[in-house]
Amino acid sequence: MAIVLGLPKGSLQESTFALFKRAGFNVSCSSRSYYPSIDDEEIKCRLLRPQEMSRYVKLGKIDAGICGFDWIYENGNVGKVEEICELNYSKATSNPVRWIVAVPNDSKIKSVKDLEGKTIATEAVGIVKNYLKKNKVKAEVEFSWGATEVKAPELVDAIVDLTETGSSLRANNLRIVDTILTSTTRFIANKESWKDAAKRAKLEQLKMLLLGALDAQSRVLLKCNAPAKTLDKVVTAMPAINSPTVNKLHDADWYAVESVVEERKVRDIIPQLKAAGATGIIELPLNKIIF
Repeated sequence: MAIVLGLPKGSLQESTFALFKRAGFNVSCSSRSYYPSIDDEEIKCRLLRPQEMSRYVKLGKIDAGICGFDWIYENGNVGKVEEICELNYSKATSNPVRWIVAVPNDSKIKSVKDLEGKTIATEAVGIVKNYLKKNKVKAEVEFSWGATEVKAPELVDAIVDLTETGSSLRANNLRIVDTILTSTTRFIANKESWKDAAKRAKLEQLKMLLLGALDAQSRVLLKCNAPAKTLDKVVTAMPAINSPTVNKLHDADWYAVESVVEERKVRDIIPQLKAAGATGIIELPLNKIIF
């Protein structure tokens, strides 16, 4: 049994390969190949554009894949593929990207109702048409092959595009009128593949390891030694998922204390540990944390 796994080609490719490496899988691919190699005989990889990933997963051409929720929605496959888990590892990390309506700064368009009779350029035609239908607005929606932001106002009245920070929009003298959809990366599977016991077990294993790698990204292992007389103070200063690990050293008057902590808090924790009497404080990176 081998599962066929679709990996996203394009902006997510490099970060996807890096995530799999942290999860314990070495994935490699030449610049012109669409068949990445992976050091797991139970997995066969294929490189596909995220825009078409959910379509091939739904049809069973591949067992599972990774793509944004926006493209699942665009292809009408919400509920038609099994959503295994959310994987927040894009450039925005835990922040979702947004599909927004944008117009030139001096445009009279202030709301969705003002789009009536206007022309909109976008790569996500289905998303925009659904948005207009919900708001009972009739407008012309044309597919954009790229460089969408430069099309307003000379070629179209408005655009619908992806944004993370809005900086590119501001650079092109555009302002946001509305947010249509927020999207994060999803790990999805074909419905029939998910029902197959062996394939599901492999996909569940992948889920566990990938999420473990993501959870470890923002945490480190802190270790230190503490004298018996100040052990309680050191333990109190050391945060933990459950509680710090404490082990007696060969010298009965000393203890080893360690815990997994959030990396962003380390700069505050270490001085507190030192003030509590800890010594030999070290910080170690982590590859995976399995909860």
